[in-house]
Amino acid sequence: MKDRILIVDDSPDVRILLKRMLPASRFEVEEAANGREGLAQKESFKPDLVLLDIVMPDIDGFAVCKAIRDADNDTSIVFLSGKSDSTDKVRGLECGGNDYITKPFDKAEVLARIDSQLKIRKLTRELKDANRVLTEKQKALDDDLNAASGIQQSLLPHHVPDFQNLTFGWRFMPSYLIGGDIFNIIRLDEDHVGIYMIDVAGHGVPAALITVSVSQTLKPDGNGLTKERTYETPGYRIISPGALMEALDREYPIERFGRYFTIVYLIMNTVTGVLTYSNAAHPMPVLIRKGGGIELLDKGGTIIGLGGPVPFEEGEVSLKASDRVVLFTDGVLDCRNPEGDLYGEERLYSALRSAGRKTVHELLDGLVHSITDFCRGLPFPDDISIAVIEYGTRGTAHIPHIPGEITDGD
Repeated sequence: MKDRILIVDDSPDVRILLKRMLPASRFEVEEAANGREGLAQKESFKPDLVLLDIVMPDIDGFAVCKAIRDADNDTSIVFLSGKSDSTDKVRGLECGGNDYITKPFDKAEVLARIDSQLKIRKLTRELKDANRVLTEKQKALDDDLNAASGIQQSLLPHHVPDFQNLTFGWRFMPSYLIGGDIFNIIRLDEDHVGIYMIDVAGHGVPAALITVSVSQTLKPDGNGLTKERTYETPGYRIISPGALMEALDREYPIERFGRYFTIVYLIMNTVTGVLTYSNAAHPMPVLIRKGGGIELLDKGGTIIGLGGPVPFEEGEVSLKASDRVVLFTDGVLDCRNPEGDLYGEERLYSALRSAGRKTVHELLDGLVHSITDFCRGLPFPDDISIAVIEYGTRGTAHIPHIPGEITDGD
C-alpha cells in the first residue's frame, strides 16, 4: 500500500517540483494551493504525511499545523519554508510539526526526511497498538486478580458461628490484591473448635493458590486431616495438632509446589478451656492472661514441606475466663518505618500489654493503628493477618469490607 502525501503550498512551481521528486511507485500525492484548501484535503484524502509551507495567504502554515494537531496526532507534518531563522523552526516544532526543511531543498534530503518521518509514524502506530493490546491484557489480568482476591477473601471467616465461651476477631491487610496469608476458625464438634493461620512464602497468584488448597484441605468435612471417621462412638476422632502438621508436611512437599509455608494450628475445648497446639515455624502465638501477663506458645517444629526432619511438638495450656490468644503473621513484625527500623516483637508485645482490658475489637484496632502509625505511610512489605481468641466470653462476628483492610465487626 502506498503512503499518502499531501503538499500544501501556494506556489504552483513548488508543488510541481515536489510531485516530481516523489516517486509515483511509492507515494500517492495530492496538493492544495492554500491553507484552507489543505485542511479540506486533509479530511478527504487522509494523508500519512503533509508537506506544509509556512507563508501562505488566508491561513499560514502554523495555523494549519495547529488545526491538524487539534484533530489528530497521527499525521506527520514536515514544514517547507524559505525562512531559515531558528525562531521560525522552533515555532513550527512547538505547534506540532515533526520536521523542518529550508528552501531551496535538495531531492535527496526531502526523500530522506519523508522516509524518516514515515518510519517514525509507523513505529509509533505499532507501539500504540502494542500498548493497547498490553493495556487490554493488563485489564483482563487485573479483573482476574480482583476475582481471585474475592475468592481468597471468601475463604476468610466472614461469618463465625456462635461458639460457646468464645469471642473471635481478626484483621486482614493484604500487601497486594492477593497474597499468601489465610486463617479460619472451624467447628470440629460441639465442644471443640480448630483455629489456624497460614503464611505461604511469596506473594501473588502462586502463593494464593496454595493458601486456597490448604484451606480446603483443612475443612472438617474434607479429606480427613482435621477429623477422621471411626467405628466407635461418636464416629470420629479429632486429629491432634502435631499429627495434622505431619500430614500437611507429607501433602505439601517443597519439591511438588516450589514453595513452603508456615502454620500454627490450635484446638480449643470451649467447655474446659484446654488449648492444644502445634506450630510449624510460624510466629509464636501470644497468650495474654486476664491479669496482663504474656506467655508465648512456643511448641512446634520446622516449616511445612521439608519432609519431617524433626517431629512436631505439641503444647497444651489451660485458659481461664478472659484470657486471650493472639495469632499473627510475620508481616506484622517485618513492617518498617522510613528510617528502616522493624516493628518487631517488642513493639508488638508492648502494644498488646497496653490494650489492657479493652474489647477484642478495640485491641485489634489499637494494634492496627500502632502498626500503621509506625510505618508512617510506607506500604506493607508483606500481608498482615491478626486474629484474637478470647475465652470465657461469647460473641459473634461479621465482616464488612474496608478497602485495604478486612475486619470483623465483633
